[in-house]
Amino acid sequence: MFLQIILLIIGFIILIKGADFFVDGASGIAENFHVSKMLIGLTIVAFGTSAPEFAVSVKSLLAGSGDIVLGNVIGSNVLNILLILGLSSQFHSLNVKNNTVKKELPITLLITTLFACLLSDNLFDKTKNAFTRGDGITLILFFLVFVYYLISMMRNKIDEDEKTNTISLGKAILWTVGGIIAIVLGADTVVNSSSAIAKLLGVSERMISLTIIALGTSLPELVTSISATRKGEYDIAIGNVVGSNIFNIGVVIGVPIAIFGGIGTVSFSYIDIIVMILAALLLFIFSRNDYKITRFEGLIFLLIFIIYYSYVIFV
Repeated sequence: MFLQIILLIIGFIILIKGADFFVDGASGIAENFHVSKMLIGLTIVAFGTSAPEFAVSVKSLLAGSGDIVLGNVIGSNVLNILLILGLSSQFHSLNVKNNTVKKELPITLLITTLFACLLSDNLFDKTKNAFTRGDGITLILFFLVFVYYLISMMRNKIDEDEKTNTISLGKAILWTVGGIIAIVLGADTVVNSSSAIAKLLGVSERMISLTIIALGTSLPELVTSISATRKGEYDIAIGNVVGSNIFNIGVVIGVPIAIFGGIGTVSFSYIDIIVMILAALLLFIFSRNDYKITRFEGLIFLLIFIIYYSYVIFV
């Protein structure tokens, strides 16, 4: 038990320091290439922090655990908005740029709704809910549209209010790569040691999977967004969550399903789907209201998260 507690503490230290280097490195890359930090947040940061979800998805699908694949994506997307942005906004209101409100957030809401519709066969033709290879390909095609949008964003110059060339490109790349490696290793250490402690205390496998594992795969996004907010890099904090949610649906679920085949029978609660769509919708509404996510709106996110998770665990 003592050894696992020590490993848990070490894991958190690696995770937090890795996030600091990762954010600084990603910000440096944006400045050196004179592109917006939102673009870096939507790509390098978002895709990098989604690595644990992708690994879990492929491993679970190969093991025949289709529900874990879907639960991993749904749970991560809910956590990304309600918990991560909710907590980040408590450090400072998150400023959201006009372009993000008009383009990235509607894309997030659209692909989330598409994912929900593809899962809900029973609502449209009264057949059993399934997730087919065709559904996976549909999500990939939608994700490619998002990639095309990202490519068009690369023509944008760095914002005038952003600093330029604070660190060299080589150091920025080194910090980014080293940071994401530390984040993944730290998250893995935290999840494994937490699971071991929970088992020693007699906590059930069900409770472990609903709490530790679900939160564990979202730890990279959590520490990265909070670190970015504390450093005033709000574009990276927002871009990380938006990009991760789109990547989770388009790639984490779409690619493995398209390659290895569909999930014959889908077992899930519609409350999960409703909360996932509600989170994306509230993010869009709050951001459009005054182009920021305030502390009060973050508290609303956290309250919904607590209510939802209480339902998941106790009902």
